[in-house]
Amino acid sequence: MATRTTASPASADRSDAPEDYRLGFRTMDDEVTLDALPVEGRFPDWLEGTLIRNGPARFEVGERSLNHWFDGQAMLHKFSFAGGRVSYANRFLRGRAVRAAEETGRLSYREFATDPCRSLFGRAMSLFSRGLTDNCNVNLMRLGERAIAMTETPMPISFDPDTLEALGVAYDVPGDLTTAHPHYDPERREALNYATHFGPRTTYRLFGLGESASAPRTIGKIGVREPAYMHSFAITERYAILVEFPLVVNPIRLALSGPAGRPFIENFRWEPERGSRFLLIDRNDGELAHALEGPPLFSFHHVNAFEREAEVIVDLAGYDDASLVQSLYLDELRAGRPIPAPTLRRYRLTPASGAVEAETLSDAAIELPRIDYGRRNGRPYRFAYGAGLSAGSISGGAGNDFLDEVVRIDVEEGTAVSWRQQGAHPGEPVFVGSPESAEADRGVLLSVVLDPARGRSFLLVLDSTSLEELARAEVPHPIPFGFHGQYAPGPAGAPGGVI
Repeated sequence: MATRTTASPASADRSDAPEDYRLGFRTMDDEVTLDALPVEGRFPDWLEGTLIRNGPARFEVGERSLNHWFDGQAMLHKFSFAGGRVSYANRFLRGRAVRAAEETGRLSYREFATDPCRSLFGRAMSLFSRGLTDNCNVNLMRLGERAIAMTETPMPISFDPDTLEALGVAYDVPGDLTTAHPHYDPERREALNYATHFGPRTTYRLFGLGESASAPRTIGKIGVREPAYMHSFAITERYAILVEFPLVVNPIRLALSGPAGRPFIENFRWEPERGSRFLLIDRNDGELAHALEGPPLFSFHHVNAFEREAEVIVDLAGYDDASLVQSLYLDELRAGRPIPAPTLRRYRLTPASGAVEAETLSDAAIELPRIDYGRRNGRPYRFAYGAGLSAGSISGGAGNDFLDEVVRIDVEEGTAVSWRQQGAHPGEPVFVGSPESAEADRGVLLSVVLDPARGRSFLLVLDSTSLEELARAEVPHPIPFGFHGQYAPGPAGAPGGVI
């Protein structure tokens, strides 16, 4: 695997900042607007649009520390490109959970792994009356004229893409637990997603939300006794594919976890003896077309899926078990303990025989994966991009065990190239295709990189083919580690599709 390593800039005067990745888990309260960031290098002339990134930025409520990376309060970060310049703005996404925390100094809503400790009745009502958080800190989409932030609870928030102001709940999700990773269906001009609806008869519900629709349409329902925790899913031209990992929950136990009970995610149990199920749902009528049994595995992020002759191919960033969830508790991260290394795994499904065959496509670790979604989602593809863990970071040692490179994997050849800067930690690389080239996978990658030695972050622009650095724009503060971002062309991010 070829690696490019650039020299780390001289350290800035920030004696209060830890000079390792743990700076990315420190609260950032400042909200700023900057008309122009200092730029090194040159952006492509065609790069004119807006990148908005989402992620947690506040890890305490009053005097109480939150438990998990996923619990941090949401902040949006906007980078706008025009004429070789880049501007920046950031703002907390003030839904009701964030507003309540700011107004009362207390946690009022149940987060992923932090609970406000309500009464027994309050907990039951919290689940089935949707008293969950609207702290939408995971992902976002632009659907028609709407900009929408999402998390796994059923209260996505609309926001103004110019001011980043929260505008209220965007639509009513037909369930209690959903994903922040919808797929865009260009033929129907709608976002496709699924939700788990808890109750006496728990179901997985596939639904679509049209660009101008005020409410989703339910496409189909599949009954399940003990639903799995699934952070994302995949699509092909024919199917929506849910990979049901053996991290499962009893719905009644979840609803009735008492005042001294467990936070939401801690009610799920790892049961590897179940194996995993690959559920192929017909996208037209919502019927379960096939259910195939496979080995136990865990994943947060699918990479892509597609159909090839008699096979259905499913690629994901996979783990042998669900220990990653525990590794992302803030106490674990701040202690400098290593996180498990994900690998790009392929599962070849043969619906006619029920066979599931697994292989590892590359030795390179990859997380927060992206592809050229506009042209390759649900279809055969060649390149996957992501944030990776270099061999040195996996080996152990406090402060050296977090994502530290941008990687591009050739899924056909199994080879990888990467960009690294000593001591720096990039986030998800967002692919932006070049309008000057009809060739797929030609464009740039945009990643927000934390440089702890300088106590700052910078926006990195890489050539998507060579991973050569084209430019960077430095922000005058460290940006806490986020999750996902989306790019839209045009001065303010043109409307249309999932961004």
